[in-house]
Amino acid sequence: MRGRIAQGLTVALLVGLGAAHGPISSSAASNQTASPKLASPHVSFVQTSRSPFQVGTASWYGDYFEGKPTASGEPFNMYDMTAAHLTLPLGTMVRVTNLRNHRSVIVRINDRGPYVDGRIVDLSYNAARVLRFDQQGLQRVRLDVISRHKAAATLAMLREPALEQ
Repeated sequence: MRGRIAQGLTVALLVGLGAAHGPISSSAASNQTASPKLASPHVSFVQTSRSPFQVGTASWYGDYFEGKPTASGEPFNMYDMTAAHLTLPLGTMVRVTNLRNHRSVIVRINDRGPYVDGRIVDLSYNAARVLRFDQQGLQRVRLDVISRHKAAATLAMLREPALEQ
């Protein structure tokens, strides 16, 4: 039963309850191509009632930085669910919510940036793709820092295989 519930939740989360409303700007559009090896997205549509850690403009970075070392020392992978932030500790798990379509994703801070005024976070290409702003390049987002325990429980639930009955 538990496996069926987890499977149902996973399907509901991945189907997508929100729809993109189109680009807000095309100034940062990129001609990067998608890879067939996209990581499975961890999408959430849960609104939290507590105050956000930060609200502002997000951008994303991709193949130009592929394989280059991040601030954490690991090589950058544009298909991982990761992000760069100027002040959050490396390893912090953050729920990023696209304020235009309310899609959310959990990312791990593994790099420093963005170094452009007015931006609060740089997301990996795959995180931006899941949030549906990879074509625009920029999007207004909400950041919520989540506890390691809550992040581990959410990710474990999404990865749990369905039990056969």
